[in-house]
Amino acid sequence: MGMLLKTIASDGHEFDTYIAQPNGAPLGGLVIIQEIFGLNNHIKSIADRYAREGYLAAAPALFDRIDKGIELNYESIDIEKGRNLKNATGDELPLNDIEAARSIVSAAGKVGMVGFCWGGTLAWLAACKVPGFACASSYYGGGIGGLMSFTAKCPVIFHFGRKDHATPLEKVEMIRIAQPDNHVYLYPAGNGFNCDQRRDFEPTSSKIAEERTLELLRKYLA
Repeated sequence: MGMLLKTIASDGHEFDTYIAQPNGAPLGGLVIIQEIFGLNNHIKSIADRYAREGYLAAAPALFDRIDKGIELNYESIDIEKGRNLKNATGDELPLNDIEAARSIVSAAGKVGMVGFCWGGTLAWLAACKVPGFACASSYYGGGIGGLMSFTAKCPVIFHFGRKDHATPLEKVEMIRIAQPDNHVYLYPAGNGFNCDQRRDFEPTSSKIAEERTLELLRKYLA
């Protein structure tokens, strides 16, 4: 189990960051970027999972800019709440929180990031706009297709489901064409396939995507 750490972004905003520490010397640092459901048990469990793999993991509570302690489930009513919170928060201010989380785990060495859904889009933006990241793994970031005018400062891999209603295959293909130096992986799954609390959870796809992410971290955080 990890712990919550009070963190201050460069604009003075104070927020919680969930910190999960590995046993022994860390292999590097890792920022875990939330979905639209807040810093909930699923995101914390992902941080714990990567800590068990040897990484010092930090998951910033991005909705703290709206209200503290937001943890949503995956029911329809919470999906609507999450979308409203995401829209109210925007995509730019969270980059300050992601940068602050990166600063914390940089004590462990080189830093990567893994983002899911909205966090997948933010991971792409952070790779383009926030200095200091060595690599990024972006899961089903539905907004990435409209952000191809930016250039990543580090290697990025993308994970999308073939049945993802939020990111049609033509958008995925557009990303693949625009990013010839970064891998775009497709899985026989829908949106949210990595989350075992969601209807679209697909365990085989989740396992393969995690293995690819770990391979990326081993390569660029060493």
